[in-house]
Amino acid sequence: MKFQTTSYHFNLLKDEQRLAVFYEAILDYVKNQNKDDLIAFDVGCGSGVLSFFAQPFFKEIFSCEIDSKTFNCTKNNLKDFDNISLFNDDATAISFNKKADLIICEMLDTALIDEEQVPVLKNVKRYLKDTGEIIPQGIFNLAQLVNMEREYFHYDDVGENINYEPLSNEILYSKINFLEDINPKFEGTFDFKIRNDGEINGVKITTVTKLNENIVCGPTPMLNPPLLIPLDNLNVKRNDLIRLNLKYIMGKGIETIKTEYVR
Repeated sequence: MKFQTTSYHFNLLKDEQRLAVFYEAILDYVKNQNKDDLIAFDVGCGSGVLSFFAQPFFKEIFSCEIDSKTFNCTKNNLKDFDNISLFNDDATAISFNKKADLIICEMLDTALIDEEQVPVLKNVKRYLKDTGEIIPQGIFNLAQLVNMEREYFHYDDVGENINYEPLSNEILYSKINFLEDINPKFEGTFDFKIRNDGEINGVKITTVTKLNENIVCGPTPMLNPPLLIPLDNLNVKRNDLIRLNLKYIMGKGIETIKTEYVR
């Protein structure tokens, strides 16, 4: 099927690994169901590709997209499917008159900082059945101290040129399950062990997406590419222990990120 898209969603559709893991997760969900009247919500549906993947298996799909230009493309893409209802609405405030067996919500970004996955799910989970599931199920966040070429906030080009040198071990600093209540205000203090002499000037955040119990996906070009966050320059030696405090607000943007060495 050919999709009408904005330039941004065209890039999303080119990321075949991203599409494949969501498609496989939807198929995994359906094969474990024993009823034929399933209802799904696709919130932040973009071009509608995930609704398109789901439509053969669900009695009803309710799909919403806030951006009017994107929504007009989506209407054209999904116009032939009678079981899909489209809404040009804000998923953080939308209400439904039915409950869902499955919520599909790919409003992801690295550590959930810039996109609205957390506030959207806070609203939409009110309409999830007690036995309902969410795709993806959650994320894992990892951090590592680095020396980076560009000393400002930026995302790593996955599969392209490496623009940083890892200088510490990588730590798993948070796990998020989307079925649970999530506090959007994150703060943590972590200890890193330096692997090589050098100069720290950044911390790399890597997010791994858990689609379901069987499918886990690391960063792809358009699914949570690693985020590089600038730090004050600090000379370090091998086996030094560096303690870092990190805080941010999920869904409120990278401008909420605060970092500080803890002496």
